[in-house]
Amino acid sequence: MLCPFCGHLEDKVIDSRESKEGNNIRRRRECLACQKRFTTYERIEEIPFMVVKKDGRRERFDRQKVLNGLLKACEKRPVPIPKLAEIVDQIETEMMNEPERELSSTTIGEILMARLKELDKIAYVRFASVYRDFQDEEAFFNEIRRLIKDKGRS
Repeated sequence: MLCPFCGHLEDKVIDSRESKEGNNIRRRRECLACQKRFTTYERIEEIPFMVVKKDGRRERFDRQKVLNGLLKACEKRPVPIPKLAEIVDQIETEMMNEPERELSSTTIGEILMARLKELDKIAYVRFASVYRDFQDEEAFFNEIRRLIKDKGRS
């Protein structure tokens, strides 16, 4: 930490206290060069994760919205909710690894479909029908044919 008095880079922490709200930490430091004391505060980074929509709009990542989409696709299917929460956790982890803290809705949708495809084929088709916006039964049947063809290869 840079000393505000002499600019020296080395110090020692004398005291640390968490705020009442628990959202920051106050640290008393002593510069090792000039021995003057100063206070620093640490806060949790509050830069939100953003989703870039197909039309270019940006909106905050809403974990519950993603989970609700998965729950709807898995309705009346033997898919455990903790497994769906794990998928959402994976999406959040992916976002944390992005330097800009943004992911496109297309990327998120593709990740979700890949995970659902491994988990439950019916839930996958349900999700894909909404996500890919199937306009007619032909698009729906084409997706099922692709699924059957993929199954034949594995």
